[in-house]
Amino acid sequence: MCIFAGVNSLGNIAVLGGGSWATAIAKMLLEKKQGSVYANDSIWWYLRREDRIEDFKRLGHNPAYLTSVGFDINRITFESDINKIVEACQTLIFVTPSPYLKGHLKRLHVRLRDKFIVTAIKGIVPDENLICSDYFNQMYNVPEENLAVLGGPSHAEEVALNRLTYLTVGCADPEKAKTFADMLASDYVKAKTSSDVIGIEYASVLKNVYAIAAGICHGLKYGDNFQAVLISNAIQEMERFLNTVHPIDRSITESVYTGDLLVTSYSNFSRNRVFGTMIGQGYSVRDGDDSRGLLRHEVHEGHQQASARQHAHPRCRL
Repeated sequence: MCIFAGVNSLGNIAVLGGGSWATAIAKMLLEKKQGSVYANDSIWWYLRREDRIEDFKRLGHNPAYLTSVGFDINRITFESDINKIVEACQTLIFVTPSPYLKGHLKRLHVRLRDKFIVTAIKGIVPDENLICSDYFNQMYNVPEENLAVLGGPSHAEEVALNRLTYLTVGCADPEKAKTFADMLASDYVKAKTSSDVIGIEYASVLKNVYAIAAGICHGLKYGDNFQAVLISNAIQEMERFLNTVHPIDRSITESVYTGDLLVTSYSNFSRNRVFGTMIGQGYSVRDGDDSRGLLRHEVHEGHQQASARQHAHPRCRL
């Protein structure tokens, strides 16, 4: 149960996804001392595999991602049935990779439109070529005031290390945005709010594409001078793109836009940058010598997002 200072309770909260960012979000949600303002006494957590749930309970941490982060298992209700977890919770934080979102939702029989949906997915839904908030709005009739997006700049690995992190919660409903931001905030997590849901989501898609390009340049040993020009041009292109897709008064220099782009393009924690670096070094997505499987995984995100840019919005001539 969630405890709030105001009357705007977000109810039971569920994290849907089992990767690094999902684990980091769960960590932030459970960070505050139980009983304090905006603290979560417990959360629900959707993991698709029962064996992963059993390992999690036995070990006290995610067995595959951010394994150094320990959890009080008594504060977590694990569930592998998405219908049960959606039925039980009022706030749903989706943190699954964008190519797999539809697969999870196809098993869903519970109505979503009355839920508060937070998407922490930084990608495009395949086939429809929609950002996730648009997908929930158009396919599941979730009203805009019940849709939020969680933006960076933030790496899950640094959240795990309690390093200073800045987040932005975008939502058309400012009260819900502030409540959720306050729930994530701590001595090392600073969270603010925004109404630019669409801009934040598209920026998170674009920065992955730019990070791949930055990685390719790094793998080709083009040097820092060229990388600086590349990222400078990427920032300008991002601003033009966002102003075309969703023309509102925004500052591209805010951390949720430029900051997220910079950290994804330069950090070695960035899988998209590493993906690009390996391509620059001569690896191929189709190579059989990709022993780590990194390229085969990342093609679902950055490569798919690059092609989806061509269909970013039906009313835009881009």
